[in-house]
Amino acid sequence: MVAVGAGLITWIYAISLTSKNATERDFIEYWAAEQQLARGANPYDVGAILRLEQAAGMDGSSPKVSFSPPVALFFALPLGYVDAKTGLIAWLLLLLACVGATVWALWFLYRRPQSRFHLLAFAFPPTLSCLMAGQLGIFFFLAGVLFFWLHLTRPWLAGAALAVCALKPHLFLPCVVVLLLWSARRRDFRVVGGFVAALLLGSGLTLCLDRQVWTEYAQMMQSTRVLDVYMPTLSMSLRFLIDRSAKWLEFVPEAAGCAWAVWFYWSRRDRWMWTREGMLLLLVSALCTPYLWFSDEAMLFPAILAGIYASEKSPRAWILLGVITAASLIGVFWAIPLPSPFYLWTVPAWFAWYLYATRADQSVRTATATL
Repeated sequence: MVAVGAGLITWIYAISLTSKNATERDFIEYWAAEQQLARGANPYDVGAILRLEQAAGMDGSSPKVSFSPPVALFFALPLGYVDAKTGLIAWLLLLLACVGATVWALWFLYRRPQSRFHLLAFAFPPTLSCLMAGQLGIFFFLAGVLFFWLHLTRPWLAGAALAVCALKPHLFLPCVVVLLLWSARRRDFRVVGGFVAALLLGSGLTLCLDRQVWTEYAQMMQSTRVLDVYMPTLSMSLRFLIDRSAKWLEFVPEAAGCAWAVWFYWSRRDRWMWTREGMLLLLVSALCTPYLWFSDEAMLFPAILAGIYASEKSPRAWILLGVITAASLIGVFWAIPLPSPFYLWTVPAWFAWYLYATRADQSVRTATATL
């Protein structure tokens, strides 16, 4: 059944998608970077990226360039040897497979319950947005669930799974702080070791193809002025409201979030459970980050699922979740651009709903009292 379903989806993609469709999604930036890397060229060369995207059918003269560091470019290298349409089909199938694998892992994480709440991941608006845009949020979703599931039984593998999060490290800084404290207190650095080993492997393989890739990445970041682009986050909105030129302002909430994370962990160090306290930590990380797309919010579904199980018999919680989900779907189905201020409310809404859904949990109430 899985094989037949995959074949049907592949056939639908093959007859409905074109190379031009690829240029209309964020996927094209990863494809173009891999095309460059496969030839030993600069994957962050804006001019070369523009020519590749225009040759694939893109209109206009504004290229889509990946701002992710070159820590895992090698693992998407197969995109460098196929055309844009074929690459898009393979990429979308990979994202669907990752969602399926994550849902399966969630079912095991919650000890194979009779309920099917974990299947709601397929209808979670940020997941749908990620599938439509071809973005990276689903990989972060998978990495987080694998960590929650394996950190005690397969710590090396759990740490290696987190390596993909280095593509957007700013999304997880409070989580990283707590992970280091948790490892140091337990005197067990196998999770950290797995993360570092996977990171070194990915970076090393990329360097084998382009020895100047880190220099090229730094030059691209300086020339594109990415810090001047508005993103719908509370941190960046704070900076734009107070002083647009004071870029340091958008990192103040991130620093505050890291400080809170230290207190949060230390006050619970004797009873810390990643599958419990880690959910609130994940939401706070997303709330404080200066850069976050709506599609990146796919990584928050484990926290939403935890809230669903905590409020399973609460009609009000379900109604509120339905309202938030329906409002989020407006942006997905109306194809509102991801940089739009429309998405400014979504992370605070997921955060507030989680607090409401888990309000009977004393540990959550105590933690949020300091926020």
